[in-house]
Formats: sequence, structure tokens, C-alpha cells
Amino acid sequence: MPRKKPFSVKQKKKQLQEKREKKRHSSFAAQPHRSRVQSKEESSEDFESTSDGENAELVKINQQPGCRKGLDKKYDPNRYRLHFERESKTEIAERKKKAIEPFQTLPEEMLEVDIEDIYKPGSVLDMPKRPPWNYSLSKDQVEKRENAYFMEYLEHIYDKYSPKELSYFEHNLETWRQLWRALEMSDIVLLITDIRHPILHFSPALYKYVINDLKKHIILVLNKIDLAPSSLVVAWKHYLQTKYPELRIICFTAFPKERILDKADPNKKLHKKRRRGHFTAVGPKQLLLACEEICKDRVDLSSWREKIEAEIQGDERVEDHLISVSPEDDDMPDASYEEHEQFKDGILTIGCVGHPNVGKSSLMNGLVGKKVVSASRTPGHTKHFQTIFLTPTVKLCDSPGLVFPSIVPKQLQILSGIYPISQVQEPYTPVGYLAQRIPLTSILKLKHPNDETTEKGACAPQWSAWDICEAWSEKRGFLTAKAGRNDVYRAANNILRLAVEGRLIMCMRPLGYTNEKANWECHPETQQIAALQEQHRKLQQEDEQQSDLSRDFTSSEGDSDADVESEVDSDRRSLGADRFVSSNPFAALAKE
Repeated sequence: MPRKKPFSVKQKKKQLQEKREKKRHSSFAAQPHRSRVQSKEESSEDFESTSDGENAELVKINQQPGCRKGLDKKYDPNRYRLHFERESKTEIAERKKKAIEPFQTLPEEMLEVDIEDIYKPGSVLDMPKRPPWNYSLSKDQVEKRENAYFMEYLEHIYDKYSPKELSYFEHNLETWRQLWRALEMSDIVLLITDIRHPILHFSPALYKYVINDLKKHIILVLNKIDLAPSSLVVAWKHYLQTKYPELRIICFTAFPKERILDKADPNKKLHKKRRRGHFTAVGPKQLLLACEEICKDRVDLSSWREKIEAEIQGDERVEDHLISVSPEDDDMPDASYEEHEQFKDGILTIGCVGHPNVGKSSLMNGLVGKKVVSASRTPGHTKHFQTIFLTPTVKLCDSPGLVFPSIVPKQLQILSGIYPISQVQEPYTPVGYLAQRIPLTSILKLKHPNDETTEKGACAPQWSAWDICEAWSEKRGFLTAKAGRNDVYRAANNILRLAVEGRLIMCMRPLGYTNEKANWECHPETQQIAALQEQHRKLQQEDEQQSDLSRDFTSSEGDSDADVESEVDSDRRSLGADRFVSSNPFAALAKE
């Protein structure tokens, strides 16, 4: 038997690679021609041709392979996926160069915005409305008609505006169908907006559609009022009320509440875990009064009033049999085309609509008093509408957040929470946008990276967006894995998340607010809003006092995000002259 020749590891690796490649080609050759063409079409479905002849790659996140493999043809796991236009490397490189250049602080008037400049009322920047249908049409016929209408709707918009002029908005027809369904089955529509950017979240097209076409009432909720000064809340309320007189406007805020399981023995608190999932809200009573004014005697809302009074008196017990969650289920009968009957069976249906990340799910949890729908900081977390019974006569309907077509700078969309931070490829220009409008370097107490190299007597170095991110990475200790350099990208991403969460606050203002600020501060309604904010702060302080002991015994890292963010909040509290005061991390008041 001949002796075997030496066989190196390199040769063995090459042999295995050739074997895998041969197997791959043989399996591909065995496929029929039709399947190969189909797979080629599927692989190229993420590309869309633009008017200028370039191929703009359209990123579709949350892509699930179930429908491609044909596992279940009835269910498409990708029907609610989000669509984003991929930016070219040249555009990203240009913005990075601008981020290195020093910026100049802008005056306060630059925070004032007008809704006419954002939504262009009367233009093609409208909302898609459900095409006419009747019961003689089948479901497939109705869906085909909706698909054709929606494609025509998008074509009209892109005929007038280029993709670079428009802000990111919803391109998924299934998400718009969820909105149509929620609007049609609701008796009262709640339009939830974030008080920091209410003008970005209020669509005039939606207002006209609900009032004129559906002939229904709409209530505007200014949510998260703890994140803005009371005078600004009143100014926004009067601005929107003047432009849209049929609006009913209420103020609201909600936050998760921690509870200790055993309150009888305080010594046992140290051994009890904190229970999350309970919510406290400020503003449900104002919502009840607005609904009573609309419903009058057609719906009995006494059970809702009793529930609110019990929570005010400290009875936090929520009757489980009064809450019924009906999520989307493929086995359930299709209710998309049922004719709506107002106050059917003596039940009030309230539909919650709005942009992503404005707090729709948190508002529902705050009304109920405990977690009944999932809430997340990530925009687009809610994928389909769901109904929850608040009381036997009040039903809430949570719809997925979607963005209406508008003209908003991308940096502002990111900072307002509309555009997911996880999809941002270049986060430095949004940081510069924020630093131009609030004293970011003072709030974060940053030291310029070139301070040590500056000669004595020379002028202080000017800040750029890149310098801020580098200084924040140095302070936080963000380092890259291999080279151990300052992780500037991670620092920029962290600053953006602090802004979206409300730890770094930038509030937009209505036109003329800066000149009339003194008058708004003396307005009679300002004291009422301040009382609501004070009530919210007291509720949070009581919750913090109950959980302080258990928090002290919770294991944490030496330089955790919570520690640094609490340091940011304490830094902001010391900057009263810089218009930022906060009583706690989650109730930062941009007090001027």
C-alpha cells in the first residue's frame, strides 16, 4: 500500500471550498428556469427606479422569509414592514464633512414654525382615503381597487416633489388600511401629538377627513406636557384652536409606575422586587369631560367616572373582567368592511391615531392604569390596531403610528422620534441641528477636544457636531473594539436617543411666541397647566420614594447609562439661565 502524501490545512480548506461550490452549482442547475427567474425578481424587488435614471435602493427592514418559502400563502409576515430609501455614499460623505465644520448658535426665533410650511394645505401632500366600495364587491376586488388608488396617490406626490424634498412618510398600504379601519369603527378620534413638536404630528388632511368626510368628532391630545413649559403648552393650544375651531384639545401625560409588593412591612421592601406594568396618568378627567360633552346622554360613562375617582383616591385596583384585549388574529372573521353604527350597543369607541413615538400606547396604558398594550421607544412598534375595553361602555382602539407626507428636515424628523434612529447612517448632522438650538455643550458639560492644545491667550475653539460627539464619547468612555479609539458614532447615537426620550429637550414654538412670551406666562390657563405638571411631578416623586430602597440594592454597573443620564439631568437642573430645569430624569421641564 503506497504511503500517503502530506496534506496541509491550507489544501484541506481549499478542497472543502471547492466541494461546497460544486454542490451549490449542482443544486442551482437542478432548479427549473421559472423558479430561477422568480428568485431573481425577488432579489431585485428592493430596488426602485427613480425619475433621474438612478437606482435608489429601497430598504425594507424586518424582512421575514416565510412568504418567500411558501410556508403559508394566507399570511404575509412582511405586510407591515417599513420602507426606507437608501442614501448614497456620496451624500453621507458630504454630510460628514459638514459635521466637522464649526456651527453657529441660532436665535430663539428659529424654533418657531408654521403649519403652512410643513403640510402645504391644498397641495398633493394629502392623506390617502379609502376608495368607494359596496358589499357587492369581493374582498379581492376591493383590495385591487385600493392598490391601484394608492399607487396613483404616490405618483401624484412624486410628480410634484422629488424624494429629497419630501420627508420620510408611510409607503405601506397595509398600514394605511389599519388607519382606515380604526377611523371607520371609532365614534371619537383621538389625535395624539407630542407637545415638543405638535405641529409636526398634526395633519390638516386627517382633520378635514374626519370632520368633513366621516362627520365625526376629533379630540387633539397634547401628550407629554411634562416636557415643556406651561406657557408654551397654552400657546400651542390657542394656536391650534384658532386655526382649527372644531378641535377639542386636552393635555395629557402618563408614565410607568413601580410598585412594592409588600407595603405592610417596610423592612421587607429590600427583599421584594419592583413590579412594573402599572401606569399613572394626568389628564384622564379632562378626556372624560370632552367625551361626555360629545356623547351627552347616548352613552352611560358613569363607570369611567367611578374608575377615575377611585384612582384619584388611591385605589389602584383595576378590575380584570372589565378589560378585554382583542388582538389581530387570522382566525377571526374579517371586520374590515362592516358598516359603522354610532354608539352601537351603548358603547363608546375611541380611536387613537397619530405619528410614531407620540405615546399612543402609553396613553392607553395610562387610561387603563396598567400595561395592556406593548409600548416601545422605537417608532413603528405597533403593527396593527387592537381594541381594549376601558370599562363596559368605553372601548379604546389603538392603531399603528404612521407618518403623513410633509416637508420636514430629516434632522428634525430624527430628533422628534418619527424616523427610527436605528436606520440613521450619519447621526452627526442631527446632533449639530440640536446643538444650534439648545446649549448642548453646557448641558452635557463637555470639554472641547482641542482645549489642551490651544495656546494661552488664544480664543476658545469653536464647536462642531463632530467635536461634541468626540467629547461625549470621551466623557462616557465609548471606545471602539479593536483600535480603542473614541467611538464617535456611538456617542452621536446616544445623544440622539437622549433627545428622543426627553432628557435633552428641544421644543418647537408657534409663530410669534418669542415676542409674546411674557403674555403667555401671565395667561390664566398657564396656572392650570402648571398645576397638572405639578401633580405629575408629585406622583413621580412618590413613586421614586417607594422604590428608592429597592433600587439601592439593584445590581448595576459602575458607569451605567442610568447613572450618566441622571448626571445629565442634574447638570441641566443647574442651568436655570440656559432655560433647562428638571425635577427628575423623566419630567424635564424646559423652563424659560
